[in-house]
Amino acid sequence: MSFTDLIPALKGTGRRRAVDKVAELRDENRRLLTLITGADDAFALLHQQLAEAHSKQAEAEEIVVQQQADIDDLTAERDTWRDDALALRARFGPQLAAEANTNRIDVPPMVRDTSAIEDQATGPIDVRPLWAAAAAGRLGPVTDPGHIGPDDDTQPIPAP
Repeated sequence: MSFTDLIPALKGTGRRRAVDKVAELRDENRRLLTLITGADDAFALLHQQLAEAHSKQAEAEEIVVQQQADIDDLTAERDTWRDDALALRARFGPQLAAEANTNRIDVPPMVRDTSAIEDQATGPIDVRPLWAAAAAGRLGPVTDPGHIGPDDDTQPIPAP
């Protein structure tokens, strides 16, 4: 019996041959290098997107500053116009009121034309609280929407 017979891993046909392990390590190195290359590409894309985002943010900040300056200018101009309008109103207000009173247009009160059949004036509608109508015995079947309760209208409705 030899020494190599005692240790099965040292035999030439075993699962743990050094050549196989070297090949596995080379494959793993290739796979890891491929991953690193892909990660570098993704990292470069992220840097590019970050630079674009920073440039867009800078442009947006410039626009905000310009718009704020425009707002300030327009606010000052509005205040000037308001002050001018108030001064003119104080100066010419009585004159404008006098002219409006002098040149007023009087319109006679409107009279509604009810000659058309569909535009006839209606009579007053008897509207009472529900409890008052119930207390007066006026809740019955409705056959005529213009008339509430029994035909005897002489009963006074008690106050609630």
